[in-house]
Amino acid sequence: MRQGGLPVGHTNLGQSGARVRDVVTNALKRVIALQPTLITLGVGTNDLWRGTEVAEYQDDLDRIARRLKQTGASMVVVNLADMALAPIAKLVPSALYEGRIEPFNEAIATVARAHGLHLVDLYTASREMIPRRSDFFSPDGFHPSAVGYEEWADLMLPVVRTLVQR
Repeated sequence: MRQGGLPVGHTNLGQSGARVRDVVTNALKRVIALQPTLITLGVGTNDLWRGTEVAEYQDDLDRIARRLKQTGASMVVVNLADMALAPIAKLVPSALYEGRIEPFNEAIATVARAHGLHLVDLYTASREMIPRRSDFFSPDGFHPSAVGYEEWADLMLPVVRTLVQR
């Protein structure tokens, strides 16, 4: 975006292993203190794998959206990638993700609609991206590689660019 002439700064408060409750308890105050004009949020994959109930996830995500909406910042949220396609999925019980991804994504869509968040559909895109990119995941088979994260960023870029240009 800077190469395109847009004056942007960037602070990443992402934390490996974080769940939605961690965002509520550890990151919300830090985000608000930054007085951002744009917020991107991607949270839920760790909740999915660690058994967080969908209703609990949705309640916490709603709490995050309500608090961040008060900043006046534009907000972009991504839904969950199809983690059934991740290499790690072959090594863990399918009950951890089978039939759970879609309800999590519906919870994200519900909160996005309720709070006017800009939703980027990572799920649908991941079903195309992941099978064609053997280098999409890092060696742990769970986290995206640099290439995978770049694919995600490219997917989000049109929405983010539009919001920044406003």
